Formats: sequence, C-alpha cells, structure tokens
Amino acid sequence: MKTPAYRILVCNSFLFSGEPQGVSDKQGSPEFLPLLEEDIIDGGLDALVNTTGCFKACELGPVLVDYPNNWWYGEITEDKIQEIFDVLEDGKVVGDYLIACNWL
Repeated sequence: MKTPAYRILVCNSFLFSGEPQGVSDKQGSPEFLPLLEEDIIDGGLDALVNTTGCFKACELGPVLVDYPNNWWYGEITEDKIQEIFDVLEDGKVVGDYLIACNWL
C-alpha cells in the first residue's frame, strides 16, 4: 500500500472521555473537513485528512498540522486553509500562521 505524501491532522478537541472539550471544536474545526477534502481533490494533492483528539493548544485553536513537514498552524479559518493548500505542494509554509515547527 502506498501511503499519502501528506497527512493533514485537524484538532477536534476530543479527550479520552469522548467529548469535545477545547476551542478547535467550538470554533468550527469539524466544518473544515469537507473543505479540506475538496481542496485535496481539486488540487490533485496526494494527501489524507484525519481528525484528532486534543492537541493541547486551545489558546491557538483551531489547529491544523501538516505531516510530514510537522508544521503546526493555529487560529485556522477557511481563508487560511486556502492559503496553506496553495503553497503546500511547493514545499512552502505560510509562516504567518505557524505556531510550531522543527525550526522555530
């Protein structure tokens, strides 16, 4: 099985109890999933989108992580997602939205 070149992880604020507790879920991260899938299909990007438990970065939520680059983006909006996807395949980062990466 070939694995995707990118994995896009979207915090959905779930804790072990199964209930969303943080900011990402309350600020609309579940609504980003169809938009992300659409961007992947439209752009022909070799990527997979997954939702996750809590990233413990609520003060910066909603949070999206791009692997394998390990770029963490915070305070995500639909417009920011568009900008991130516009440069992702070129191996570029939208530095204004980064909250963590290997070189910060």
